[in-house]
Amino acid sequence: MAARPAWNGHLKLSLVTCPVALYKATEAAKRGVSFNLIDPKTNDRIRMKPQDASGEEVQRSDLVKGYQVDKNLYVTVTDDELRALKVESNGAIQIERFVPEAEIDRLYWDQPYYLVPDGDLAVEPYAVIREAMRQGGQVALARVVMNGRERQFALEVRGKGIVAHAIRTHQEVRDAGAYFDRLPETKPDAAMVTIAKQILTQHAGPFDPASFVDRYQAAVLELVERKKAEQGIVRAGSRSREEPREAQIIDLMAALKASLGGGAATSGDRRKRAPAKAAAKPAPAKRTRKVG
Repeated sequence: MAARPAWNGHLKLSLVTCPVALYKATEAAKRGVSFNLIDPKTNDRIRMKPQDASGEEVQRSDLVKGYQVDKNLYVTVTDDELRALKVESNGAIQIERFVPEAEIDRLYWDQPYYLVPDGDLAVEPYAVIREAMRQGGQVALARVVMNGRERQFALEVRGKGIVAHAIRTHQEVRDAGAYFDRLPETKPDAAMVTIAKQILTQHAGPFDPASFVDRYQAAVLELVERKKAEQGIVRAGSRSREEPREAQIIDLMAALKASLGGGAATSGDRRKRAPAKAAAKPAPAKRTRKVG
């Protein structure tokens, strides 16, 4: 398995324990194309320097974290205070209860992970828990401490394995009633619904995740590749740092041309060429006196 686990520990169900590992099931880095700001004069990447409200530059090492409680009002905390709040990990995904699959609200499901047995001895207890969940049509709700924070997971059976979905908190999910309750109670025309169902049948097809393509992202990447092929790439600071090197190359070329024309000849060469240069110099015109 090429990927590195995001977490290692044990899956615990009462007294049943087995070593497991969590692997991220998605590649978040491929969900969008990001750009850096570049100075076109130097091709250098722009780095934002922290400033206060007056525009004065400040040092990052002097900054503290602040939680906004109102407009322009903050409560500041230190890194030591935040570290003291971290939860100690017991190294286990502790299953707390099982709920029917039909009762799970998918709005609460967040990032998915593949939960796999870690080692040969873990395969059998892992399979026992998996098959019990499958036959009961249930999803397990569990807690685990990752990176000093306690997180909740929903574990569901998928084929021969188990997928662990991180669960959003209740505060993160907006109330659907605030958006749907305002819709009027209408009963659509039965004939129209029949026609719509026929249209649905015409467009029916298999679930094909390979067809889920971000066409904008694909177009941007195609643009980048085309420009790379047509005009090449720029190196950061190439203009500001390459100009002196270019000047040196120009000076070297000038020196070579001057040497080819005799401008950098040796002393022996100069002695040989001296008469030729003297002969080539035009003689001053003689003045004549008019007679008579």
